[in-house]
Amino acid sequence: MAFLNISAYKFVAIETLESLQTELRQRCAAAKLKGTILLAPEGINLFLAGTEAGVRGVLAWLTTNSRFAGLPVKESWSDDQPFNRMLVKIKREIITMRQPMIRPMDQRAPQVDAPTLKRWLDQGRDDDGREIALLDTRNVFEVEIGSFENALAPSLKSFGEFPKVVAKLDPLLKEKTVVTFCTGGIRCEKAALYMAEQGYAHVYQLDGGILKYFEEVGGAHYHGNCFVFDRRVALTPALITAGYVECFNCRAVLSPTAQKSTSYIKGVSCPDCVAALP
Repeated sequence: MAFLNISAYKFVAIETLESLQTELRQRCAAAKLKGTILLAPEGINLFLAGTEAGVRGVLAWLTTNSRFAGLPVKESWSDDQPFNRMLVKIKREIITMRQPMIRPMDQRAPQVDAPTLKRWLDQGRDDDGREIALLDTRNVFEVEIGSFENALAPSLKSFGEFPKVVAKLDPLLKEKTVVTFCTGGIRCEKAALYMAEQGYAHVYQLDGGILKYFEEVGGAHYHGNCFVFDRRVALTPALITAGYVECFNCRAVLSPTAQKSTSYIKGVSCPDCVAALP
C-alpha cells in the first residue's frame, strides 16, 4: 500500500498559532501531504496521508519541538490518497465542547491502554473487581457503523451535546469503572475529564481510541467497523477499508449492502435522500 495515514493529537498550550500554521503549511506542501491539521490554544489535532517518507519527515520535524515530543500516533495504510487537499486551520478548540473549565492541556484524563481494556473485558471486571461500563462519545451515525459490545451509546448529533447527556446518565454508573472511547482518543479524553468533574471517581479514556485498540489488539469485543473522517469512510478491525461510501447528495454513510439499492446512484442519490429529490 502506497499511502501512510496517520492521526494524532496532543493537548498542549500553544501561543504561536499563526507562525505554526504557516510553517506546517509549508512543510506539508513540500512533503506533498494531504489532510487536515487543527490548531487551537489547547493543542493540535492531525489527520495526514502521503508517502511514508513524507509523513515521517513532517512528524520528525514537528516532534523536535518540545511541546509536541511524545506525540502519540495511530497509523494505517491505503492504496489511494484518502484526502482531497491539505488544510491547516486555527480554531477555538481542537474538539468543541464549550466547557472552559475542562483544560486537558493542564491535566490529562486517566487512561487505560488497549491491552488492559481487552483484559478487563475478557474477565468481565477491572483489576479492582468493579464492573465495566463502556461509553461511546461519538455521533450517532458513527455508532451505527460499529461499536464495542454492550457499550452505552447516547444519541449524540455533535460532541457539544455531551455535557447534557452526562446529566441524564444513570447515577449507578458512578459505582462502576467507566471507560469513554471514540475514534482516536480526543473526544473521549475531554469526556473523561468532564465526567470526573461531575463526580465519577473511576472514569478512564481509552488511550488512542478505537484506532489504537484495533492496531494493538484487533477487534476483540468490538462489533462492526469504525468510521473515519476521510474518503475511506470506515475501517475494519484489521485497519483496511470496509467498503462504505458517503452519499454525494446527503452525506449519508452507506454500507456495501445499501450500495446495492436501486435508490443508490453514485453522485446523485441514496435510499436516505431519493424521496426528497425533485
